[in-house]
Amino acid sequence: MQHHVADYDKWFSGFKEHGDNRRAHGGTGHIVHRAVDDPNTIVVINEFGTVAGAQAFMADPSLKAAMDRAGVDKAPQIWIVEETESERY
Repeated sequence: MQHHVADYDKWFSGFKEHGDNRRAHGGTGHIVHRAVDDPNTIVVINEFGTVAGAQAFMADPSLKAAMDRAGVDKAPQIWIVEETESERY
């Protein structure tokens, strides 16, 4: 998921508060990235045990409400993907 926020610290607090909801849908972890040239542009990789869990999380009305409270100020870009390869250097 990629989106822009008004204030990163406010957004991050709201993101952490919504963690129980991610776990309730089978969330197993997340990674948060910030753009170097605009630290209020956020990319979040939420990990789920199943595609169905990810889809249920994205459809949960509490997600939009949490994003609104946290200050997401532009429509997010959302993808549900499956990892096909990973390597660390």
